[in-house]
Amino acid sequence: MAKKKKREREAEAPKAEKPEPEIEAELVLNGDSNKKKKKKKTVVKDGDETQHIPTVTVAVPGSIIDNAQSLELATRLAGQIARAVTIFRIDEVVVFDSNGNSANSYGTTAAENSDDNENGAAFLMRILQYLETPQYLRKALFPRHNSLRFVGMLPPLDAPHHLRKHEWAPFREGVTLKERVSNPVGTLVDVGLSKSIIIDQVIDPGTRVTVAMGANRYLDTDSPHQIVPSSKPREQAGTYWGYKVRYASNLSSVLAECPYKGGYDHLIGTSEHGLIVNSSSLTIPTFRHLLIAFGGLAGLEESIEEDNNIKVKDAREVFDQYLNTCPHQGSRTIRTEEAIFISLQYFQEPINRALQRI
Repeated sequence: MAKKKKREREAEAPKAEKPEPEIEAELVLNGDSNKKKKKKKTVVKDGDETQHIPTVTVAVPGSIIDNAQSLELATRLAGQIARAVTIFRIDEVVVFDSNGNSANSYGTTAAENSDDNENGAAFLMRILQYLETPQYLRKALFPRHNSLRFVGMLPPLDAPHHLRKHEWAPFREGVTLKERVSNPVGTLVDVGLSKSIIIDQVIDPGTRVTVAMGANRYLDTDSPHQIVPSSKPREQAGTYWGYKVRYASNLSSVLAECPYKGGYDHLIGTSEHGLIVNSSSLTIPTFRHLLIAFGGLAGLEESIEEDNNIKVKDAREVFDQYLNTCPHQGSRTIRTEEAIFISLQYFQEPINRALQRI
């Protein structure tokens, strides 16, 4: 307990002006921002509604993109990460800048950079968010951008919320439309079916929402549907519903700006210098919000060394567990996108054992 308090006290960044954690909402909004005279209901956000559901977060440095030799290779790299976190049902991906002193020149959204000067973190966030979005929503939510030039060659994530037009499910992702509806307190929503539906709220166009579809598969009724938190499919049916993407200016901000109440309660760092433990022998304590951090070209050690908000420079004091998930490697280097696949498979059994104890 003393060690944990010491780590929280020394690693926590200044808390002034805590940014909005739901960055992806700002990135994908692409609609009319004109204010309406009618009072709008607040869009349902995830916030604390998911606190009783354990979550797993992956933190990855945006600098790995800067090492790619071309835009096409950078896109493939980002696609590999998106596939990995989807396959292993990761709830949140935090993209952080490796240089702890780097200024956040593009604010908290990472979307304001021009096509020519977008840095690695902004690029990685954009690709991750684009791939997580169901295909039928991408045109409405993502304007044309140079970073997206090669996304068409990437394999689809095929996540449970990436539904086809002929498929029916209790929930669907949708985007609000500009078209007016007869109901003065409703909004038309495209949910990827043959006909748009109506929700029982007035929301600005171009907003992504999760809609409860109910049991009636017929769309010839004007009965309004309800929007729900994106955590609802998992809460109600245990269905994985994609990942959130968040930006952090450095490693300490990954911890300090955690969107979950109480923060991450168990931190795992991965490195070739970490402790070697067989996956079958590894014990992860019961957790509410688990964080698994990966380093860039020079590993997590460099990210810790360059972060002025982290006073202790020994990675073993920053993380609760510091592990080598691929000992006896044949290559002198393991790329971060490879390490993510290897490590998430390594952690799968220990995480499942921890969840079974809840």
